[in-house]
Amino acid sequence: MYRYAIIGTGIPWRTEGSTGFGMARAHYPSMMKNGKVELVGYSELRPDRAQLFREKFNITAPHYLDYREMLEKEQPEIVSVCTWPNAHAELAIAAIEAGAKAVYCEKPIAINWGDCKRMKEAADAHGAILTFNHQRRFIKMFQQVQEAVQSGAIGNLVQIEAECGNMYDWGTHWLDMMFYYNADTPAEWVIGQINSQTDNTIFGAFMEDQAVCHFKWQNGVRGYIVTGHEASIGATHRLIGTEGIIEVLNERKYRVLGKGRGAWEEIEVPQGDWSDLELAAADVVRTLDEPGYKSLLSVDNAIQSTEVIFATYHSSQIHGRVDLPLKYDGNSLLDLVAEGKIGP
Repeated sequence: MYRYAIIGTGIPWRTEGSTGFGMARAHYPSMMKNGKVELVGYSELRPDRAQLFREKFNITAPHYLDYREMLEKEQPEIVSVCTWPNAHAELAIAAIEAGAKAVYCEKPIAINWGDCKRMKEAADAHGAILTFNHQRRFIKMFQQVQEAVQSGAIGNLVQIEAECGNMYDWGTHWLDMMFYYNADTPAEWVIGQINSQTDNTIFGAFMEDQAVCHFKWQNGVRGYIVTGHEASIGATHRLIGTEGIIEVLNERKYRVLGKGRGAWEEIEVPQGDWSDLELAAADVVRTLDEPGYKSLLSVDNAIQSTEVIFATYHSSQIHGRVDLPLKYDGNSLLDLVAEGKIGP
């Protein structure tokens, strides 16, 4: 049994006063499903929210107002960080430095590129496992699409396209999936443009209203994602190969054209008994059970897609292509808004 702690309980999604998902309510039962952890403490600044969490799950572990006190007293081996992204770097690094073996953090990684790198550096320096909740890697349909692409079902992969609401909060999932489809190959360059006309803030982070991003992986495959206002490519994801096309329609269904098929073939993939969140939590635990095993949620994977987000913002700021690795540690979207060049 691994000692487990949670930082940030929040309140239930879509309840009065809720401005987020309250992801601790997903982390906790998902971690409990694998039967290998015990909750030894949870930290929440608001006692009323802590009480809601305690009552919801009949928790007997102690509540702490100060997460530092909890880390020192309880010495957890696994820590879930379930706050908004502006606090992720401080909390994850503190957990790592306090001796946590694995940190399971919500996405996106952090509010600027420098903090993202600091989190990875801290994990590497302490030999800790740092993971981020890009749980869609555990949706069976996405896994089947990835296996089809890697097995050559559409020939050699040429381009991956995606659409979503924004680059940062939702785009972190779809960019992560794009890298997943392409075997987590590093990207080479990014060119992008963003627009902002409204006060578009999600979970405390400012978002663009519209963006287009074109990038190239080191294996020559191209990536293309459009977000926000009138973003539409006719599918959630489109994977183009030399001998066919796969279009992802939703989280349970995709369709294939080409390579022996004269028409589109729709394929529906049930998830099974374990949800994507439960499988993601089990994967984090597996990293401790099996030394040397690398989680699909590893910071090494997450930081690659996150770099594309901040590189897109920076490309818009400098009006040019950004060759990776990205050298600017800030958040160019926030810079452009502060300068009055874009924004409400």
